[in-house]
Amino acid sequence: MKVSILAPDLSGGGSTRAYLLSQALHKLGHEVEVLGFLSGEKPYPMPPEELAVDWVPVRGSFPILSSAKDLLQKISGDVIYAIKPKPTSFGMALLQKLRTSRPVVLDIDDWELSWLGGDEWRYRPSFKQLLRDIFKTGGALRHSDHPLYLRWMEKLVSHANAVTVDTSFLKHRFGGIYLPNGKDTALFDPQKFDPEVSRARHGLSDYRVLMFPGTARPHKGLEDLLRALDLLNEPDLRLVIVGGRKPDNYEDQLLARWQRWVIKLPRLPLEAMPEVVSAAHVIVVPQRDLPIARAQLPLKLTEGMAMAKPVLSTRVGDIPAVLGDTGYLVDPSSPEQLADQIQWIFQHLDQANAQGLRARERCVRHFNTDAMADILSNTLSRL
Repeated sequence: MKVSILAPDLSGGGSTRAYLLSQALHKLGHEVEVLGFLSGEKPYPMPPEELAVDWVPVRGSFPILSSAKDLLQKISGDVIYAIKPKPTSFGMALLQKLRTSRPVVLDIDDWELSWLGGDEWRYRPSFKQLLRDIFKTGGALRHSDHPLYLRWMEKLVSHANAVTVDTSFLKHRFGGIYLPNGKDTALFDPQKFDPEVSRARHGLSDYRVLMFPGTARPHKGLEDLLRALDLLNEPDLRLVIVGGRKPDNYEDQLLARWQRWVIKLPRLPLEAMPEVVSAAHVIVVPQRDLPIARAQLPLKLTEGMAMAKPVLSTRVGDIPAVLGDTGYLVDPSSPEQLADQIQWIFQHLDQANAQGLRARERCVRHFNTDAMADILSNTLSRL
């Protein structure tokens, strides 16, 4: 069959999960197209070369009103797979379902309202404020990601023919089928790369590299890690942040305060990520214990596992279950424990690297795109 995957914003809203699902669906022999609105100049991250991706540029501040018709005309799949319960993806999928009776699968890889106060969020404007939010240029209700619309979308989850989720937190909240993030372990294969060569290519040869591939956000615990580096005060340690978006100035704040410890590498296409991850000595995922973090399964976790790297993370959400006994775990928001564990890993690097090999074996068995394909095969067969 043909599957149309709808990303809420191909400039950075759910694109990575869309690409992962497309890889798994291709393994099942399905034709796949990825569609969505595009708020930026180009997609981020860039899609795999073999994947059909098309988009509708955002016009105005509310793309569903201004561009919905254009996107609906592009959706040609026998099944519509919406990424995130947002108006620009799930909302569009439900509209297409009304028009064509095509079944809709909803994928939830985050709790969108957790960014905005979760269940405590309330919208109680005065009448004058409500009019401004609706009619004023740039008004809050003219933006499709307003929490009011996100709440409405959550109430419509039951209208999907099937739901997939990537964490136990989301399964408890929304139900559905557990479909954790996997990795293409043929692409992310450590045997294809020489870490020393990769470090030289990226100017990292003089450092012991703690790598964080992704967007810096407060809940991701990078401040805790940088405080740990302050405690260790060892001049050859570096936190290398790779790519990511800059939706605010948080990353700039980290760089301004901890410039001594941070090296920033640019955005890279998906195909280039295995080579840059191979340059790491340790992959770090120091999530804080917040609803935002508990709802997520960080992609960098399986990236590190697939590349046979020691993974240092925190006991938050599904992270301990994914790593099993193949990673290094500390309590969240604990720079002291992070510092102790970093020191231990580098003092026992051969043992840590052996642990990384076990992590890859676990990733190949349980968290690769083949495992995702098996789950999706059962899900689609029910439709």
